[in-house]
Amino acid sequence: QVQLVESGGGSVQAGGSLRLSCADSGRTFTTYAIGWFRQAPGKEREFVALVSQNGAYTSYAASVKGRFTISRDNAKNTVYLETSSLKPEDTAVYYCAASPIIATMKATYQYWGQGIQVTVSS
Repeated sequence: QVQLVESGGGSVQAGGSLRLSCADSGRTFTTYAIGWFRQAPGKEREFVALVSQNGAYTSYAASVKGRFTISRDNAKNTVYLETSSLKPEDTAVYYCAASPIIATMKATYQYWGQGIQVTVSS
């Protein structure tokens, strides 16, 4: 069983940075690729970034490439999303999720965290 808990969100001014964490208390963490998604008010939930099971492969949405970095520490059952040069349009609830395959589609993700708010003010 995978149980994901996000932390590290909050409010920041444009140009600032935040580090989001996604921790799992289960025993099968290393068998899942982990993705970050976000959902702004009135919009669809969208893919942000993913990291493969061993951390060797990463992928990013075009809107965050070069500003966000995803990584994982399997010894700590934790995935990190380092965000920088934040923009007001990055404001959203951020979710981490676990998938048995490496994919950007929401439907492949079986387990989801509860989400954490990130607010970027101009």
